[in-house]
Amino acid sequence: MIHGKAKDEQWNNQIKEKLSPSLLEEISFRDAAWPAPFVPGLEYNSPAHGTWNIVHMGMLLPGSHQIYVCGANCNRGVILTAAEMNAGDRFSFVEIKEEDLFNGQMEEIVIEGVSDILYKLPKKPSVVLLFTVCVHHFMGCDLTYIYDTLRDRFQGQCFVDCYMDPIMQKEGLTPDQKLRNSLYKPLPMREKNLKQINIIGNDFPTREETELKSIAKAAGYTVKDITECKTYEEYLSMSESFLNIACYPPAKYGAEQLSKRLGMKFLYLPFSFDYDEIDAQLESLVNEMPGIEMPDTSLLRKKCECILQETKELVGDTKITIDATVVPRLLGLTRLLISHGFSVERIFTDSFSAEEKEDYLWLKEKASDLKVCATIHPNMRVYSRNPQEKILAIGQKAAYFSGTEHFVNMVEGGGLHGYDGICELCLKIQEAYQTKKNTKDLVVRKGLGCESCI
Repeated sequence: MIHGKAKDEQWNNQIKEKLSPSLLEEISFRDAAWPAPFVPGLEYNSPAHGTWNIVHMGMLLPGSHQIYVCGANCNRGVILTAAEMNAGDRFSFVEIKEEDLFNGQMEEIVIEGVSDILYKLPKKPSVVLLFTVCVHHFMGCDLTYIYDTLRDRFQGQCFVDCYMDPIMQKEGLTPDQKLRNSLYKPLPMREKNLKQINIIGNDFPTREETELKSIAKAAGYTVKDITECKTYEEYLSMSESFLNIACYPPAKYGAEQLSKRLGMKFLYLPFSFDYDEIDAQLESLVNEMPGIEMPDTSLLRKKCECILQETKELVGDTKITIDATVVPRLLGLTRLLISHGFSVERIFTDSFSAEEKEDYLWLKEKASDLKVCATIHPNMRVYSRNPQEKILAIGQKAAYFSGTEHFVNMVEGGGLHGYDGICELCLKIQEAYQTKKNTKDLVVRKGLGCESCI
């Protein structure tokens, strides 16, 4: 009798022939519908935990203290994330119990719980990031009353409304987008410095070598980024910038809102793998920043082409897998590599970005046999992870599902941008091809006492 994983695999094989492509966990790109190639349903959560969450992001604000009002099960992930960042002293929580859902006192529970925490803290935080959760939506909790009461009780204390509500993941603004907006709400109106700009909403500092930073600093501009702010006052000085730049797609909304509120200019310059788009981004930057000189992009293109060729010669026909957590534009990266002769075999994603329709259509025509694999489909729990040949993965989830020790350990763009970003990613691919990593150790790091792998 067959048991366990073998039984699951047998059952999967028996029904696959009866399913339409969209119901499978792996399909050819020719069958991948736009923008959602797979039918939603029961979801699997892989052990690859390298991506950032709202706890990580909240920790970027210097001197902030996070307070979560939620059930013990919801708070588990918060505790583990704070632990991996060695920041257990920078968060607290008010636990909601079952009886609290029926006694009609939810507002009082939040107010008194938060008050008790603040009275007991040894030092007043620069900002309190107060996270309410799904249950507060369900119960119609009066959040305005809560914040008005807390601000009246704690005069001079900055409170920022934040949300841990995964029920909103599929519709409207995601918790990720909302927090990247909330993180900049404490910034006050200040006189503008025409030689200072902000990069808004990144989780990682943008590389100094990127064209974005290098040409700005060469012209005497100061570049501010919350990821590089060491003190609260340094963070507040971001109010003095005249221009906000968003490079990470989920940060676009927050950067737009900040720009409107404080009267700043705004540019959206996402990490792109298309040379013409990169050139257009640099031109828009030059137009908004007097004194900046446009770099010689023909030389930058030649550099990219040389390092892409060098990388292709090294990895040869090695099969490559890529996942959607490594860069915001998965299809753009896939197109770049395939157009340069790389043997991209699979991509792991559950949806396609709205910004990548052109790349989607190109891959439909030029790479219709490319495999698209879901990451949250229930069948991925028994997905074959025992390759018979060397596989080079780009991204933690791609490494996990491919069962390879050769992978680029990067998430969310890793601070890369522009031509420099393409070149640096190529170097990371070369390193991954030549060096093994302990995949089983790295991709599961989220737990008590663990150092963050990101």
